[in-house]
Amino acid sequence: MKIATFNLNSVNARLPVLLRWLAESRPDVACLQELKAPQEKFPHPALREAGYHAIWHGQKAWNGVAILARAGEPLETGRGLAGDPDDVHSRYLEGTVGEVRVGCLYLPNGNPAPGPKFDYKLRWLERFAARASELVALAEPVVLAGDYNVIPEELDVSDPVGWEADALFRPESRAAYRRLLGQGWTDALRHLNPGGRVYTFWDYTGGAWRRNAGLRIDHLLLNPAAASRLAGGGVDRDVRGWEKTSDHAPTWVELRDG
Repeated sequence: MKIATFNLNSVNARLPVLLRWLAESRPDVACLQELKAPQEKFPHPALREAGYHAIWHGQKAWNGVAILARAGEPLETGRGLAGDPDDVHSRYLEGTVGEVRVGCLYLPNGNPAPGPKFDYKLRWLERFAARASELVALAEPVVLAGDYNVIPEELDVSDPVGWEADALFRPESRAAYRRLLGQGWTDALRHLNPGGRVYTFWDYTGGAWRRNAGLRIDHLLLNPAAASRLAGGGVDRDVRGWEKTSDHAPTWVELRDG
């Protein structure tokens, strides 16, 4: 099973990019983030015509997450995170596709830091970690896929000094990510590339794509049941070079059948 994550930076504005990528890459499951569309504006008919069923959690102008599946409708198992009834942002969606459980997330950016937005990011990470702790020991494979807005290591950013004050790379964010991995999750892309520079995001400004000045912030975390089936993974870098594309590239793993 091929499971991918792709921050679209607007599902309707990037719909041609999404449909082209789905046709070329043919993931079995695709987790989408930053839909920037209310529930009723999600392009479900176009995706259904392309061969994908979907569940989605939309929000007008901001955020939004979706899970697409080729083999039947994903079965929703959760929407949002517990712990803050006042948080109405559409940032987490969970479902099962076949025997695999998938959590799709769009973690808060947190800038400027320090400040209220960074505090919200850290609280959200704590709430996410609480849910992850319930999922990690399940006997079924679990994949937590999405835009984590966390640069885990210096190896994951082309200019560590230039990013050291950014919320994505601050010590608090990185420490929270390490604590998450400490529950027993495998960072699939880093596991497959233990010493390699792998980027998933290139900013629109400053010629970042041309200079390969990237970041690795899109992650797929696997519980032990999923990690034991890990067969491969990668980044569809070429998508970042397409016309009118997202500033993220799709990132994916392949799991062997159990």
